[in-house]
Amino acid sequence: MPPLPTLSLTAPDGLRGEGSMSGLEEAFLFMVAALLTVPVFKRLGLGSVLGYLTAGLLLGPAVLALVPDVGAVLHFSELGVVFLLFLIGLELRPARLWALRRPVFGLGGLQVLLCGAALGGIGFALGLKWQAAVVAGGALALSSTAFCLQILAERGHLRTGYGRNAFSILLFQDVAVVPLLALMPILSPKGNGVFNWETALHDAGRAVAVIIAVIVLGRWVVRWVFRIVLATRIPELFTAAALALVIGVSLLMDEAGLSMALGAFLAGMLLADSECRLELEATIEPFKGLLLGLFFIAVGMSVNLHLILTKPLIVAGLVATLLAVKGVVVFTLARMFGATSRSAASLATLVPQGGEFAFVVFTLAVSEGVLSKQTGQLLLLVVTLSMAMTPILVGLNALIQDKTQPKRRPPAYETFEDRENRVIIAGFGRVGQIVARTLRMAGIPFTAIESNFEQIEFVRRRGTVVHYGDPSQPALLRAAGIEQAEVLVIAVEDPDQALTLAEYVLRRYPTVRVLARARDRQHAYRLMEKGVYKVFRETFASSLEIAEEVFRDLGYSDGVARRAVRLFRRHDEGLMQEQYKIRHDEEALIASARVAAEELRTLFEQDATPTAAPLLPPHAVPKPTSASRDLPPEAPAA
Repeated sequence: MPPLPTLSLTAPDGLRGEGSMSGLEEAFLFMVAALLTVPVFKRLGLGSVLGYLTAGLLLGPAVLALVPDVGAVLHFSELGVVFLLFLIGLELRPARLWALRRPVFGLGGLQVLLCGAALGGIGFALGLKWQAAVVAGGALALSSTAFCLQILAERGHLRTGYGRNAFSILLFQDVAVVPLLALMPILSPKGNGVFNWETALHDAGRAVAVIIAVIVLGRWVVRWVFRIVLATRIPELFTAAALALVIGVSLLMDEAGLSMALGAFLAGMLLADSECRLELEATIEPFKGLLLGLFFIAVGMSVNLHLILTKPLIVAGLVATLLAVKGVVVFTLARMFGATSRSAASLATLVPQGGEFAFVVFTLAVSEGVLSKQTGQLLLLVVTLSMAMTPILVGLNALIQDKTQPKRRPPAYETFEDRENRVIIAGFGRVGQIVARTLRMAGIPFTAIESNFEQIEFVRRRGTVVHYGDPSQPALLRAAGIEQAEVLVIAVEDPDQALTLAEYVLRRYPTVRVLARARDRQHAYRLMEKGVYKVFRETFASSLEIAEEVFRDLGYSDGVARRAVRLFRRHDEGLMQEQYKIRHDEEALIASARVAAEELRTLFEQDATPTAAPLLPPHAVPKPTSASRDLPPEAPAA
């Protein structure tokens, strides 16, 4: 198999920049351009990818011509795709990959075969020689791993059904590029068109040997090396080791004529269950993000505006044909493999673009004489524009699906059969569920009401009876037995809904004790205005638990830690009652907060009991040793 050439995307005459620019200056330009364009496109809801593409278009030879050597930038930025596949491998253990074998080899294999045949046939019908049609069809059948996975990650769809199908297709395409490159010498007019079995067996043996070497290194050697590196406790050394691993494996695979991204994915997968997986992920992630952004910028720089202006109809027709053919094939295959229409449509708008491997294939095809230079430039432009269209197509598909999604009717759950429950829980989210579990543990019956029927379906599958409805509706409360209830727990997410519910119940059913969850201090004041019996701020109790643990970790005894937290809690709850009276006077509130802070400091300094040491400022407490973690020392007496 011939070595992969350095990528060369030839800009049209007259559009090349003059003079040279240092790598540091180019890096500065890329960062500034990304800072100017990406936030704008994100704000418009178009995603970061289009922002990077626009930045590249502005910097490239077609517009400002500030960075003329597009090929070198694109070649270097392909490391972003390599790092991306390594991180995906870290998340995918071999057992999970085996579970994906059907979509990888079935859906992915058929996609490449059918799309390649259809696009190659169209190319042949348009006048390409059969050798050129085979190469063009095969290369255009491949999709962009970087574009697809970046869009899936931004939308949070990596773990959805169509997200897994997209990953399966992309993974098979990384494998399919190998035989496509191997065919190039056979199809080239520079060769004799005879298949060389000796060369093929040599290349295959070398590829198998490299894969076995990667497996051995990833399984045993690399883990041993990382243990040694971690033992040094030098962060930058671990960073160097992580980068060396990814780049080294990629270079090894490239030397064997295999996909660098595939090698990185394999290395990551072999380290998926290692003890340093999370550290590797945190180390590689920033490099991946920067280099992927650079890759998208390089793709934008390669847009040949001169060719678009001179042959607009041909370019538009080829881009539309590529997207339509691949979209129809992918949609049909996805439906055959059990996907819903919505999932298949999402997949069909995500993966029909050309991919980064097309740059390699077409560059090699031009150098081998399989494609003419003009045809190669035209196909590269079609691939680039199809990439740029992907975020737009995905956004339009999401918009159409949101508009056409049928409104789900709330499920008709059973009526309230037991109206004698002493407790009613309004809202069954995080807070309501914990209250319910505690009551169930004690054998106290309760009635739970929730307005989000998706949440209801989730908890009902786990055996909890929850009733659908808006708890602030009087008819629903009466049906739930509010007249007989003793306690109402308001745990709804919406602060305004909580206020409406509290006001109605306290006015109509004054004998019911109302306990309410408050979003923050201001929400607590509004609930107190309604006359709520007790208000519980969402994060107050958990914050005090954290503070108590901090005291222990600083070396204070358990008794001192508990006493400090109790003292603060008592003081803050009293302060809240005092500030409730002046809540509308901002100046008085500020003055009260200052006085309260000084009072609290005084209390901490003076607090002492006959059986416990006083609370001391932190500087008076010795730092805990390793032994003090098991037996926290008592604070010294004043």
